[in-house]
Amino acid sequence: MTDSYDSHDAARDRDAGRPDTEHGMTRRQLMRHAGWFGGAVVLTVAGGEVISHIADARDTHAGAGTGAGAGAAAAGSGTLRFVQVSDSHIGFQGPANTDVAGSFTEAINQVNSLGFRPDFVMHSGDLTHLSTAGQFDQVKQMMAAMKTDRVFTVPGEHDSIGDAGRTYRRTFGTGTLGDGWYSFDTHGVHFIALVNTLSLEKLGHLGNEQIDFVRKDVAGLPSDTPIVVFSHIPLFAMYPQWGWSTDDALKVIALLRRFSSVTCLNGHVHQLFTKTEGNITFHSATTTAYPLPKPGRAPAPTPQVVPARQLKDALGIRSVGYHQGDRELAVKDQRLA
Repeated sequence: MTDSYDSHDAARDRDAGRPDTEHGMTRRQLMRHAGWFGGAVVLTVAGGEVISHIADARDTHAGAGTGAGAGAAAAGSGTLRFVQVSDSHIGFQGPANTDVAGSFTEAINQVNSLGFRPDFVMHSGDLTHLSTAGQFDQVKQMMAAMKTDRVFTVPGEHDSIGDAGRTYRRTFGTGTLGDGWYSFDTHGVHFIALVNTLSLEKLGHLGNEQIDFVRKDVAGLPSDTPIVVFSHIPLFAMYPQWGWSTDDALKVIALLRRFSSVTCLNGHVHQLFTKTEGNITFHSATTTAYPLPKPGRAPAPTPQVVPARQLKDALGIRSVGYHQGDRELAVKDQRLA
């Protein structure tokens, strides 16, 4: 098991001796791996692994990829490049961010300034804050400004308030199954979009019908097919005390173990985190709205007020690319500032 590190390591020896997490990580390790919210993550698919680093604003126009290998992949004709945005929370009103529409617009501008046209954009949930029809219409119109061929979404728990996601599905659920799950293939990669924000008992939940969908969906795929899974809530136990986990995710993970390369991308936690277990790599995305505390640093995951400059520096997107020749997924984080 390997994990990507960032530069934030404020929890040091004072955390020594505290209990391990469910995945064998100490609280100290969890703290140092969970980055502050924000940052664009540029992922380039090319060989069964995920290569990631957090980039700054000067990388915005550099194109997809991380390092020389990913740069070469970005230049290839067989490259798939897509962008993940998450947790825009359109409709939020509070001191943590008094203009979430403005910060989401900056994220959209960054998507349009990456130096390449993404094949698609995925919004991994909490598009809105209160799941009103007006908020869904606003975020849909805003995302229409993205220079991309297609926009995909999965719902967050904030997109299901009061109506079990019906308004979300009326706006974004055309062609989906059940509560909004679906899959598709492109450039030799199989994508699965899951919904784990309904029937919540604190933790995320998939349910038997959706798990059966995944079982049938992947049954005929060769084991060397790269798999990318989208969900809002993490499919691993990042911090169950705050609901940052999915109670029946292991049933889906078991179905994906036979594949040589699996990448799971989620939102919800409003901060960057990467974790690898065998053939499966998990990436938690940042938000375009407001920061949440690092796990265990507060009584609850409530919006954090930070200086305006720090807020802007933290916002970002995730960009992903896949090169069929190299078959490797590369990840790159970029700040909006």
